[in-house]
Amino acid sequence: MVFLEYINFEHNTVAAELVRQTYDTPPLAFVHSYGCQQNVNDGERIKGVLVDIGYGLCDKPEDADLILFNTCAVREHAEQRVFGNVGALKGLKEKKPGLIIGLCGCMANQKHVVEKLRKSYPYVDLVFGVDGIDTLPQLVAQKLQKHKRVLLDPAQRPVIVENIPIRRESEFRAWLPIMYGCDNFCTYCIVPYVRGREKSRKPGDILAEFRSLVEAGYKEITLLGQNVNSYGKGLEEQIDFSDLLNLLCTVPGDYHIRFMTSHPKDASHKLIDTIAAQPKLCKHLHLPVQCGSDRLLQQMNRHYTVEQYLELIDYARKTVPGITFSSDIIVGFPGETEEDFVKTLELVRKVGYMQLFTFIYSKRTGTKAAEMPDPTPRKEKTDRMTRLLATQDEIAMALVKAQVGQTVRVLVEGFGRNEGTLSGRLDNNLTVEFAADPALLGSYATVHLTGARATVLLGELEA
Repeated sequence: MVFLEYINFEHNTVAAELVRQTYDTPPLAFVHSYGCQQNVNDGERIKGVLVDIGYGLCDKPEDADLILFNTCAVREHAEQRVFGNVGALKGLKEKKPGLIIGLCGCMANQKHVVEKLRKSYPYVDLVFGVDGIDTLPQLVAQKLQKHKRVLLDPAQRPVIVENIPIRRESEFRAWLPIMYGCDNFCTYCIVPYVRGREKSRKPGDILAEFRSLVEAGYKEITLLGQNVNSYGKGLEEQIDFSDLLNLLCTVPGDYHIRFMTSHPKDASHKLIDTIAAQPKLCKHLHLPVQCGSDRLLQQMNRHYTVEQYLELIDYARKTVPGITFSSDIIVGFPGETEEDFVKTLELVRKVGYMQLFTFIYSKRTGTKAAEMPDPTPRKEKTDRMTRLLATQDEIAMALVKAQVGQTVRVLVEGFGRNEGTLSGRLDNNLTVEFAADPALLGSYATVHLTGARATVLLGELEA
């Protein structure tokens, strides 16, 4: 077992002074994050660290003195998009030679990516991996001082850094990581290779951050982990994810908790009992099944069967009145037959998901699935995807319409599509649009559901 070190972030005075000396006016940084919610939260911390050494933030790359892409490696399309966006910065660098261009996150934890950046993108100045956010001031200082590229080779750090400064994107919704990395090694997934093995934060540190968010007025706090159900493994304290949820729910205040992602192999009856017992926990469960074929689930190294998955769904339905489900589905995994795909459709119909996040299989170099024969033509995969989406639309529209007539409490998140309307999110993750004063943004409202437009509910604000 790897020894895990817990350290606190420290302000880098040398980097802050170098930034101050280098620029006549306070420099600006443009930070763009791709991919999952964990990446979004990493991006918020990257912004916090840059502000801590004297950078301001801007919304356009052309206004920036430092451009940083926080990248995702889950699918090939995401990587291609990043390379395209980095390539588009070449002209900007020529006009502004002092511009610092950096790339970090999951792509930067792959050796072939770092080599490609080293050889083919000479105008990229900084490269560092997912574990290196706290070291960014040091890397910036090195670049400003020596005027040379700082491209770090991929490495796993057995460290959890607490109290990293953060600039959150919302004043009422917050991401809160409880663990990092993954030990599951699903055969299609690159995450364990780029984010490393599972590392749990100490419950006291999580509780302190959670309490500070509630005290600052945050209404929706989403706990993050590649597999939150593995939380607690390796900690000195005997604690699991359900225990952590119960601990957080002791904090007084007007808020609710979501969490992602939950792996079916570790999702327990204890977790579902906790969701039922705690009014602060949203009655919605995101439980990624990936496919409905036991043969493929074994090939994917998922460690559960369709029968075991459905037992969990049935237990949740019996235990948590009104619970809704969402899931992830991969279409076209290597060797998927028509029979396998039909089983996925059957599962989707049987469960009746409120939402489905669907992906066509993307080959990831270094994973076991990348070496498996994949004879299915692309067109067949896209046709299957079309059928899956049509099935899900039918299910979701029926489920959405069944909500009409209820009066619900929603968190008002933003503006609706029509002028004069706002958009709110229900406990079950659906959205409703209703006419209301923008002053309600970021607070709770009671809305009567009057109708639906596709999978968006329509409602009226209750007095």
